Amino acid sequence: MQGIICDRCDKSLLIDEDVRYEVRIVVQAAYDPMEITAKQLADQRPIDWQNLIKNFDDLTEEELQDQVYRELRFDLCPGCQKEYLKDPLPESGG
Repeated sequence: MQGIICDRCDKSLLIDEDVRYEVRIVVQAAYDPMEITAKQLADQRPIDWQNLIKNFDDLTEEELQDQVYRELRFDLCPGCQKEYLKDPLPESGG
């Protein structure tokens, strides 16, 4: 497994460190449960669907996918793992 590096500090893992940590982050849309009735679907006009689809015209496939689900994976060295656990969502500097 040579060639694995810490995604935070670029330290070589399994060469410079005896252990590595894997972080997996899942970001997914969280919709409140709702029930759509057959009548509501029947009441939808084709123009409503066309307008909905037009909203997607300027988005890439990746941008559309990111609105629903994205899974990220990172390798961390022991030092970066400790820092990550202290503050997994640091405030941005902007």
